[in-house]
Amino acid sequence: MRPFAIKKLLDSVQLQTKIPNQIIVVDGSTNNDTKFMLVASSPAIDYFLVDKEHRGLTRQRNFGVQQLNSSIDIVYFLDDDLILEADYFEQLENTYKQHPDAIGAGGIDLKENRYFLKKADVLYNKFGYYQLDGWVIKESLRSKARKLVGLMTDLPPDIIPAYSHGRTGFPPNGKIYRVEHFMGAMGSFKKSLFKDIGFSKYFEGYGLYEDLDFCVRALEFGKLYVNTNARVWHYHDPGGRPHLYKYGKMVVRNGWYVWRVRYPNPALKARFQWNATVLLLAFIRLVNVAMGPDRKGAFAEFFGRLAAWTGLIVTQPAIEK
Repeated sequence: MRPFAIKKLLDSVQLQTKIPNQIIVVDGSTNNDTKFMLVASSPAIDYFLVDKEHRGLTRQRNFGVQQLNSSIDIVYFLDDDLILEADYFEQLENTYKQHPDAIGAGGIDLKENRYFLKKADVLYNKFGYYQLDGWVIKESLRSKARKLVGLMTDLPPDIIPAYSHGRTGFPPNGKIYRVEHFMGAMGSFKKSLFKDIGFSKYFEGYGLYEDLDFCVRALEFGKLYVNTNARVWHYHDPGGRPHLYKYGKMVVRNGWYVWRVRYPNPALKARFQWNATVLLLAFIRLVNVAMGPDRKGAFAEFFGRLAAWTGLIVTQPAIEK
């Protein structure tokens, strides 16, 4: 349902230093707007307009994997509202060459990247800033609040702590980091992985955290890396997104699901930390009702988070095996 966004993405794909061997578009639109635009302007793609049975992020990804040519070795998944830097595919391919044990590799988003180079004459206190390899990021209100109450992890970005709420994101410093997850909007995996696992049917529709779930299950078959030279601009097109009440529920309930995929039997301390962090972040979202630009949306998301948290007391999702 975002024809102009995906057209811009495909234009950036055509400017790559390494053009993919196959380009598949799995369109979940309920109209033909995207179809008409792409068929007219991008003939060198395999285009599929799917029906309700295959609609939804995880279903469409699984459908797309089934359409892959036999010669494909690496599968790149891209959200339709990305613009790629010209060497994106080349850099991710280099990740697999440098790390033969890699089963998956991801990139970074420049648009949301808030890291800046550390200045030698400036003292950055640990409460207000996070430092990584000579780069610095100013901590958000959420991170500061978590530090105040002892709920902020000391683990590196994209490593999942025992209570699940980790730190994400790397500076654009050209390094490759070993991780436990990366963003599905700019992720890739070896095709051989899909003989063993697929994207979970639990995550339907918008599918929040489906990428995190898949990465966690992929760890059984190889290692995951983030290459900070593989860069995109993620514009977060507003079309097709859920109401913020529903989004808030997914943040908590889907978050619980992925936590239990990674840690099926968490210790009592981790259980307390997970629940305390969920409530803390929910009430911080409530602060946005008074201070944020979208007060109505913040209020709806707060109640969505709270509803999902109380709902977990009554019923918890069954983890797919």
